[in-house]
Amino acid sequence: MTDTRTTVEEFFRRTAAGDMDQAGALFADRVDWDIYGADEVPWTGRRTTGAEAAAFFRELPGHLTPEEFTVDRILVDGEHAVAMGRMKQRVRHSGGLFDSPFAFHLTVEDGRITRYIPYEDSLALARAFGVV
Repeated sequence: MTDTRTTVEEFFRRTAAGDMDQAGALFADRVDWDIYGADEVPWTGRRTTGAEAAAFFRELPGHLTPEEFTVDRILVDGEHAVAMGRMKQRVRHSGGLFDSPFAFHLTVEDGRITRYIPYEDSLALARAFGVV
């Protein structure tokens, strides 16, 4: 069985490498996923399946160009992990820059991610996306 820290570190390694299909493959069949933000931003909202999570990671590069993504620390308590850092991403259709600190709450069970709740500056994202 893979521990929480190892799975979370592997998830961020895969996303940093741009290997979005493999990042999506780390999700369990059932997930608790919620990205808060403006309804006009296409990737906000709830997802409940690993297939929906995998689709998110395949589709995200069509919307954003990463300029910086730094994980400063990962805190682990049993199956829960919180990753904190900073991201800068360029919105492809508007050219707006999304620059935000973040905290991601992930839960890992049997080496698979079962919860993915990001906390980021959703107003800054909506502004960069051009919807406010």
